[in-house]
Amino acid sequence: MMVIPALTLFVAFLAIFIPHRYAMKRFRRAISWYGRVMTLIPFPLIKIHYEDHSKNNSPEPYIFVSNHRSSSDPFLMCVLPHEAIQIVNVWPFNIPVLGIYARLAGYLNINRMPSGLFFDRALTLLKEKVSIIFFPEGTRSGGKEIGNFHGSAFRLALQAQAPIVPICISGNENIPPKGSLLLRPGTIRVRRLPAIVWDDYKDMNVFSLKNRVREIINRELSLMENGI
Repeated sequence: MMVIPALTLFVAFLAIFIPHRYAMKRFRRAISWYGRVMTLIPFPLIKIHYEDHSKNNSPEPYIFVSNHRSSSDPFLMCVLPHEAIQIVNVWPFNIPVLGIYARLAGYLNINRMPSGLFFDRALTLLKEKVSIIFFPEGTRSGGKEIGNFHGSAFRLALQAQAPIVPICISGNENIPPKGSLLLRPGTIRVRRLPAIVWDDYKDMNVFSLKNRVREIINRELSLMENGI
């Protein structure tokens, strides 16, 4: 585990001597490595299967939209092979090491930023070809039910005309159970669905778009729960 703080110091030191955009890319890669380390620690007690069901090659950046069952969800995003930041609440910034990574990588705290500033920064990131990951339920469900979606991800998509990529996470609702740190053996599946491109949703508003994406994720989760 000493590798993680050492990597943080190395990347921070390196950032002094390299261009800002390149440094940010390195920070985001470092936080992805951190997520990979955290997901490998409980192996083979907990196994993670990443399934890429995308059928089109729409250009980056993407707006990833995932269901949110467990505190492990943000770490699982390390399976995505893209430069990306996450939209988070305040808690990740309070975790040792992870909080440092999150700040350096440019993660956005949606609860602590004025709305105008949030969308300005998010649009700037997308223009820099940095993908953005949302958990639009806002808080983890702790079970198999999927909560209502907030509209920020979809308002951003309509402004940026960016592809929306649904992500479905199944199997980690009890890894750990909500309110507990106890890990249980199991298999977590992370499934990436085909992108919803601008031509597919340009005539929708925020309300209809968020409900459509929620329906797509909910339908796919039902298949996954049945072993499909």
